[in-house]
Amino acid sequence: MLDKSAVKVRVMAIHYEAPDVRSYVLRRIDGVAFPPIDPGSHIDVQLSGTIERSFSLSNSNSDQGDYRITVAREENGLGGSKLIHDSVRAGDVLTISEPRNNFALVQDAARSLFIAGGIGITPFIPMLTALNRGRHIWKLVYCARDPERTPLLGEANGLAETGNGEVILHFSANGGGRLDIGNVVADLTADTHVYCCGPVGMLRDFRAVADQNGIPGSRLHFEYFKSDAERAKDGGFTVVLQRSGKQVLVQAGQTILEALQDVGIEVSYSCMEGICGSCETRVISGTPDHRDMVLSERDRRTKSTMMVCCSGAKSDRLVLDL
Repeated sequence: MLDKSAVKVRVMAIHYEAPDVRSYVLRRIDGVAFPPIDPGSHIDVQLSGTIERSFSLSNSNSDQGDYRITVAREENGLGGSKLIHDSVRAGDVLTISEPRNNFALVQDAARSLFIAGGIGITPFIPMLTALNRGRHIWKLVYCARDPERTPLLGEANGLAETGNGEVILHFSANGGGRLDIGNVVADLTADTHVYCCGPVGMLRDFRAVADQNGIPGSRLHFEYFKSDAERAKDGGFTVVLQRSGKQVLVQAGQTILEALQDVGIEVSYSCMEGICGSCETRVISGTPDHRDMVLSERDRRTKSTMMVCCSGAKSDRLVLDL
């Protein structure tokens, strides 16, 4: 559910980027320019009724004052990408959230390596733009099925030409197979930060290779577009709302979010998969059963927050800051 800071925007233009990939340029209807984005940010877009979805901001050098999202139509997704492709037209007014960032760029890093899979290129365009402003060195390894399915490649190449960047392409079709991430990170210098965004399989390979190579977590950055974890729906525990003292029993077959909604408790949410961070909630006491793809292992050990759309409880009671 979008909060009171939500803003109305008009769809100023829709651009073809690749088969089943479109960019949507968004401008505030009051004409006020959006401030420069924090690279790696995403926004929630209200599409129809209660349907909200998160999309990375893909702003480039030419998007001053506007937001841009680049959306791949996913036939097997949750329906948000199909809805925006099929229903949203230039001139339409949409409601969006303020940007949030769970995938921040380390802008003063001497060197940066980016591994993108398909639509995973989207958060990297503003990151490369920012690194060019700081005249930092970067490399982008861009994986796609074939050359026709490389959205925003022209912009990435242009940023490489005008900065200290390099773009390397890898195509899986015609015998290319999966990218060997081990080879990509084999010669990393100690001052290189590494970013990965793409399909679940790529993220799984990336995290495994990083662990095998002992790359410090402080230099690893990743973002999922889809979760590979099953939502916690065992139920059988009680959620205590700290602010009101209300107690809510989470039944078997329910998520915490669903149980809260059943008793009229409003909580911000979007993806329902634990990948966007919209429903992040402070934990006062109790032990969460984390199922999200946002929190780091260090964050999880502190037990200070959880994503109520997908995570459960290992204790009989959870006291939440609600």
